[in-house]
Amino acid sequence: MTRVDITERAAEIVKQLKARHGDLIFHQSGGCCDGSAPMLFEKGDMYLDESDILLGEVEGVKFYMNQDQFEYWKHTHLTIDVTEGRGASFSLEIPLGLRFLIHSRLLTEAESSFFNSK
Repeated sequence: MTRVDITERAAEIVKQLKARHGDLIFHQSGGCCDGSAPMLFEKGDMYLDESDILLGEVEGVKFYMNQDQFEYWKHTHLTIDVTEGRGASFSLEIPLGLRFLIHSRLLTEAESSFFNSK
């Protein structure tokens, strides 16, 4: 089971950006710039510390969220998608005229039990 997935369209954009920029990470922002949006950075361009939680990996890219933000999202499953339009962040997809976004749903009982047992 996973906490985070990605749509096919968003996965294609991630593949393009990995080819151009190398190793990448996703970080779910906590309200700055584009609100609460998943942002994609070159690995090393985003400072991570002990307060950032690794939620999973999509297309070989690790997805992190700050623990304070995670408190709001811990009962949800996240799916990264992409849409047309310029976001107001430094995420790598912005120059393409695109921006990543999150679709969320509540965890099922089975998912909730699985993640709470860890």
